[in-house]
Amino acid sequence: MDIEIRAADPTEYATIGEITAQAYILDDLLAFGESDWYLGELRDVAKRAAAAEVLVALLGGEPIGTVTYVPAGGPMAELARPEEAEIRMLAVSRAARGRGAGEALVRACVDRAKAADGCTGMVLSTQPIMHAAHRVYERLGFTRAPARDWNPIEGVDFTLLTYELTL
Repeated sequence: MDIEIRAADPTEYATIGEITAQAYILDDLLAFGESDWYLGELRDVAKRAAAAEVLVALLGGEPIGTVTYVPAGGPMAELARPEEAEIRMLAVSRAARGRGAGEALVRACVDRAKAADGCTGMVLSTQPIMHAAHRVYERLGFTRAPARDWNPIEGVDFTLLTYELTL
């Protein structure tokens, strides 16, 4: 069965938000666990969709993964320079992992960035323990950019690694 990637429909926002939240919770990616403030951001797909493009991966018509594509200059960019697009909040349900959904979602973002006028690169942040995601990024041509690593939580030892791709 093939994985379909398309823009998320508002009727799927609750499901996509929960897929994202559960991926972060189950993989222990939140600095403050289930009381982390970021959990609300992960579940708020409507907010993301108002400022960026939320994509969904479907298998047999059911949502199994999602990513937020922030176009160059988009208001949700955390790390991107004005001419770079950014990938945020990539998540695949635990039950659907290993089927290529994560890679398909990243490829869809790269395709959008390549098609955008004036976009010269892509950037994303990832946690050091996300080894499977790192392999996907590297397979697709992203390279580590240690000079751009950053800490989103002041006063907490929580460094995000940066990967970039020149288009």
